[in-house]
Amino acid sequence: MPLPGVYVANKKNGETYYRSSITHKNKHISLGSFDTEKAAHAAYQSAMKLLNKKKGIKKSIPTADAFYALRSPISFDKWIMLLNFIDNGIYCRNPIYLQNNYFLYYLDEHTPLKFDADDLFYYMNHRIMRRGGHLFVSDYGMQVNILSRYGIKNFAVAGRDYRFSNGDLMDFRYGNIKIINRYHGVQKTIVKGQELYTTRIHINGDYIVGKYGSEIEAAIAYNKAASLLKSKGLVKDFPDNYVEGVDDITYAKLYNNLRISKKLRELPDFI
Repeated sequence: MPLPGVYVANKKNGETYYRSSITHKNKHISLGSFDTEKAAHAAYQSAMKLLNKKKGIKKSIPTADAFYALRSPISFDKWIMLLNFIDNGIYCRNPIYLQNNYFLYYLDEHTPLKFDADDLFYYMNHRIMRRGGHLFVSDYGMQVNILSRYGIKNFAVAGRDYRFSNGDLMDFRYGNIKIINRYHGVQKTIVKGQELYTTRIHINGDYIVGKYGSEIEAAIAYNKAASLLKSKGLVKDFPDNYVEGVDDITYAKLYNNLRISKKLRELPDFI
């Protein structure tokens, strides 16, 4: 008879391992797989101790130090999930801990991301992954950068195209993210106190398409430059700037009237 909370299982090669789980408030929670029955039971005991802690204990933001002090055999992710369940009454399948009007999503012990409460359902069902400096989720089989939820494009650069208003790069609450440049190839500049938008396009190095008085004009100028280069035979997949709030007639008028760099216009055909 296995120890409480332990279930014996077998791998495809016949090797035995031990699964640990617990049921709390009619919620069955898996605690993970372990090499030994003793380790699986220890995880069960640790989870029981956590879930049965006395009510009235003042909750605080979970920290790595608090987790390490427990010397718990359960993973940090599971600890966060269980702690949120007992403190806030909601079990999340991801390492989420609720606060007032926002929540923390722990990438690891030392990296809690902040999100608005409006995003809770989404991140309860989408696990955040990290590769290099990029954070993304799997959505309908595709890797989706979490910045896309704010209208920030994949090519955007922090500090140039968007910024975190309070300086906290882990604070993804909507009020903290300020979009500076929302279109491909467009960068806002200040010239003699006046806001201008510089459009660049990359061929073998960056070419300046022009400087424009509005972000929309600069975005359309990029599209026009890309079309010109393609007509000259340049084989390159230039992203198309989709300009919101501009009807077809207005777009066509701007497209036709916008001037782009003479240097680009006089480039020889790409053969």
